[in-house]
Amino acid sequence: MSRIGRAVINIPNGVSIDVTKGNLVTVKGSKGSLSEQINPELAIKIEDGTLTVERPTDQKRHREVHGLSRSLINNMVTGVSEGYTKRLELIGVGYRVSNTGNLLELTIGYSHPILFMLPAEVALTTKMEKGEAPTIIIEGTDKQLIGQICAKIRTYRKPEPYKGKGVKFVGEIIRRKAGKTSGKK
Repeated sequence: MSRIGRAVINIPNGVSIDVTKGNLVTVKGSKGSLSEQINPELAIKIEDGTLTVERPTDQKRHREVHGLSRSLINNMVTGVSEGYTKRLELIGVGYRVSNTGNLLELTIGYSHPILFMLPAEVALTTKMEKGEAPTIIIEGTDKQLIGQICAKIRTYRKPEPYKGKGVKFVGEIIRRKAGKTSGKK
């Protein structure tokens, strides 16, 4: 049996979970509400402040979605109670970032600035402090949406292995390569 699927989800105070017919799970909390359609063959049980996801059989199709469904519900519970935050930093000479509301403006070495409009579900903050790399902070309740936005921003200038220039996550380690060396003397 799946270790992830078997794990119990503790429901924190202030979070309510509603499971409607067809396994549409709606989670409401202090930071907002999220909904996800879960496989209707799985059984979702809420008892004494905990939630469990159970599969009917050990068939391959049930095993495939068991752990996934539990993880999706757990991410929704964490999102509406605590929220998620991702930080990106721009490494490179002359790289800048600014925002106007949810419109992100990146200057990352191209002949023109890149404008990226973020959805209303997320909060965007940018920091440009002297002596530190420009930072983009994205906050929200939906873990999938935040990850997808960060991945899209990162594709504009991926970190390169020689100098490490580009858009990277804070704390991410970039494997560096040695540059050319003079071969002839």
